Amino acid sequence: MNNTDLVFQSYGRCCRKDEFFVDFYDFFMSSSDAIRNRFVDTDMAAQRHLLRNGVMQIILVARGMSDRKLRDLGESHNRHNYDIKPEWYDLWEQSLLKTVRAHDPEWTPELQQAWREVLKPGIELIRGVY
Repeated sequence: MNNTDLVFQSYGRCCRKDEFFVDFYDFFMSSSDAIRNRFVDTDMAAQRHLLRNGVMQIILVARGMSDRKLRDLGESHNRHNYDIKPEWYDLWEQSLLKTVRAHDPEWTPELQQAWREVLKPGIELIRGVY
């Protein structure tokens, strides 16, 4: 089984409970005051839904799907729009991996490495549009 299959299945296990997305934002917002401040007036239920789809897009692109939606996501997050700083994506990735570790009963160091490899191209694409 390749990394994208491992991560796809891992994400499926994580998505079974909405707490996965709640916990992610708890970790992410506690990683930086600047990030926490960005979510002050945010509809978090809607935000969690967007996260669910965004992570899936990153995985699907790693599996060979078109990157058009990720490019659009990058555009919406660039300096002219939401102004999501490129360095925040490292905190985003760390928060996501911490959440997966807490929620996926099949977590291993090998799975963590698979997640890192699968996330990297999508995160770099989004960050690169800044």
